[in-house]
Amino acid sequence: MGSVREAWIALAHVVEPGDARLGALVDREGPEAVLDKISQHHQSIPDGVSARWDAAQLDACDQRATSVGARIVTRGDSEWPHQLDDLGPRAPFALWVAGAPDLRLALVRSVAIVGARASTHYGEEIARRWAAELAGRPVTVVSGGAFGIDAAAHRGALLAGLTVCVVAGGVDVIYPQAHASLLSRIADEGLIVSETPPGQSVRRQRFLSRNRLIAALTHATVVVEAADHSGTASTAREANSLNRPVAAVPGPVDSASSRGCHRLIRDHEAILVCSSRDIEELIPGCVEDNRSTDGSSEPANLGARERQVLDSLPLRGTMEMDALVCSSGLRSGEVVAAIGLLELRGLIESHQSGWRLRR
Repeated sequence: MGSVREAWIALAHVVEPGDARLGALVDREGPEAVLDKISQHHQSIPDGVSARWDAAQLDACDQRATSVGARIVTRGDSEWPHQLDDLGPRAPFALWVAGAPDLRLALVRSVAIVGARASTHYGEEIARRWAAELAGRPVTVVSGGAFGIDAAAHRGALLAGLTVCVVAGGVDVIYPQAHASLLSRIADEGLIVSETPPGQSVRRQRFLSRNRLIAALTHATVVVEAADHSGTASTAREANSLNRPVAAVPGPVDSASSRGCHRLIRDHEAILVCSSRDIEELIPGCVEDNRSTDGSSEPANLGARERQVLDSLPLRGTMEMDALVCSSGLRSGEVVAAIGLLELRGLIESHQSGWRLRR
């Protein structure tokens, strides 16, 4: 492992997820300098941050991840989802990922479907059906693996495509125990993601920390059912704070399970959605990508953003990322997202230090 990567992994071990104090210090001074201070019990480390770290532990990190069928993805790795950077000082330092798909590419078109644990049959049926429809288009469905709406969304997505489960403990910790078979299937066919090392237990605070990841990893968050002042509301708040679209599903006016959704809609914190097609409109490039074309010689089913990036690439040779951003006129985040989709479609490929058309 390189020294910077080692520092990211070490920091992920010594601090609780989402600690903005340490994150701000890392942003100012860099991961290696902060890790050096931690190892020396330096006075400038924020109060409450764990300050004991044995450098020898690093040798076992990758081995421990491999032993539980996972890999470690850090901020500097190509698989890192750059949308997490929008969390600023609360962004994770590293992620543990179990499953075969590339995490960054899997999230190019993604939506979070979340909701109450104490859900109704109506809510579970909506979550399952819409998740299956979205996954088949294809949109990756992200949720938290909990009882109720989360589980229904995962099961629906597995019927037609890809799902990602973001957990509050280590990727090898089965929680809840009743979902052992579901989590095993997600690991086999999709992805399980955590920002805590393997073996770490589930804690109350980590559920709230996990919710910010679900909101940040996806293009939109859909709340299917939620009671007033529920934990699901925290995911919606996180998405709103990141300027990600939030949608809510209406329910019967006298249903306690839908009060949170109705409040979100009433307070203009979420838009009302009545179908999976409504959700697609919230995902950049999704609607355009699913429309039929006029039979031109251009590649079919591409959004405007993807076409801009594709048109910017030379017929021969490669183009580096910075040049591609300038040539396309798009923001770097939009170019990264477009590249992910074009690569999935087999239209472009990475070569040396840049990207080129795939022949």
